[in-house]
Amino acid sequence: MDVNRTSDDTYQDGNALGGPLSEIFAVDLTGAVGRCAGCGLRGPVAQLHVYDRAPGLVARCPRCEQVVLRLVRGTDTAWLDLHGASSLTIPLGPAPGLSEGR
Repeated sequence: MDVNRTSDDTYQDGNALGGPLSEIFAVDLTGAVGRCAGCGLRGPVAQLHVYDRAPGLVARCPRCEQVVLRLVRGTDTAWLDLHGASSLTIPLGPAPGLSEGR
């Protein structure tokens, strides 16, 4: 656990990332499954603990509390850091022009 955080820190679940990430990606990433680079926990982005008391959003692993994702939105740019995620599996649906029989 981060020694700079207090036990009374309040957070939102990862669904708080839905709107801000929709400005960057064409799909809803709250249903994407990520893997924490710290402890290996796999789960949907919606289960991350999101803190918004910084200049941006900080999403932490619900198990080990490592920072998985940071998102800062500026006037005309966004900065996304996924250093704490070892992978992110994004559900897209079938590719255009491909039948399910292939």
